[in-house]
Amino acid sequence: MNLKETSFLASQFLLPHHLVSRLAGSIAESELPFIKNPMMKFFLNRFGIDLSEAERTRISDYNNFNDFFTRALNAKARPIMGSKNDWISPVDAQISQVGSIEGGQLIQAKGKTFTLTELLGSDHTTSEHYQNGQFVTLYLSPKDYHRIHMPMAATLLKTTFVPGKLFSVNPLTANNVSRLFARNERLVCEFDSHQGRFIMVLVGAMVVASIETTWAGIVAPFQRRIQQQQFNSQSISFAKGEEMGRFRLGSTVIMIFEENQMNWHEDIRTETKVRMGQLISRNG
Repeated sequence: MNLKETSFLASQFLLPHHLVSRLAGSIAESELPFIKNPMMKFFLNRFGIDLSEAERTRISDYNNFNDFFTRALNAKARPIMGSKNDWISPVDAQISQVGSIEGGQLIQAKGKTFTLTELLGSDHTTSEHYQNGQFVTLYLSPKDYHRIHMPMAATLLKTTFVPGKLFSVNPLTANNVSRLFARNERLVCEFDSHQGRFIMVLVGAMVVASIETTWAGIVAPFQRRIQQQQFNSQSISFAKGEEMGRFRLGSTVIMIFEENQMNWHEDIRTETKVRMGQLISRNG
């Protein structure tokens, strides 16, 4: 590693994660033109963001930076591929890892693993159900579209909020910070579909102002403890490709599937890019 990378990693352990993220969130909510406009212009230029894909194509159309960052795309920008039985990517992202859950372990990076049980907030019963299953880790960079959609038509079963740190989740940190995704704050969402049960873990990160869901809004429990909520009687259901949440700044989605549930498309492999709506598994 060079000095810049070493300094960045050191800062991850020295900075007060939640305080930094709250301050970043306050700035990102500012509607003052001299604050929001330079931030949006910087991101457009720095990351090569294509606003022609968005519903609103001018900076002046956005109320604040968060409004810009979580922008909706136009109806033709992300077609939903495959049949009703095929799985799609829920986000625009880079595939960090994809593979099988072996011995209860998921691969984080070369030489680094973490357990499914700790990822799910020590939920041993749910973890046991997905033993020998499959997973894919999807990293959303700052330039990506930041709304999260359903990979399959499904009904929400339960959510588990797991408090934790807010390390950056970029590739440098993922390669060097042990058990990164099991240490960061996250929301575990379990669903049931006609293709079986599956989990979407929305992982928080440094300066991510918040995680939002379409059924509960901003996820920010006052009490910093594991909190689980059952939804069996509320029948919160989603169509394939329907929005289910969003990140305010880049983060990661980890998807967990049952054993033999996925027939990965040939394009789905580590370090490749995917777009929301793209086919990831053909099950027709």
